Amino acid sequence: MNEISKNQALACVTHKEFGDDIICSAENVAVILTQSWCPQWLAMKVLLSDFSGSEVYYLEYDRTDYADIFRTFKEDVFGNDQIPYIRYYRNGILTKVSNAVPEDIFKENLGI
Repeated sequence: MNEISKNQALACVTHKEFGDDIICSAENVAVILTQSWCPQWLAMKVLLSDFSGSEVYYLEYDRTDYADIFRTFKEDVFGNDQIPYIRYYRNGILTKVSNAVPEDIFKENLGI
């Protein structure tokens, strides 16, 4: 798993989507936006620690100095106030969104 940097997160806020460096980094990409304390995220994090077959990026935005800005963006622009919030991309195109899901659904949403 790859942690999303501050520059990548703030660029997403500015451009209203993640950059090609993330969404085009592999054929199948998942971006997980969450808060560090979330029990569903903690369970998913364990399952995804050895995940292969795609790139997985995450942002625990409650641990950042821009948490309020990013949370407001996620809720207002991406339209999701639940965590974890997952965006699935195939060849750089958003194909699905979800909240916490079991591993088999996660793979299905990624198309693998």
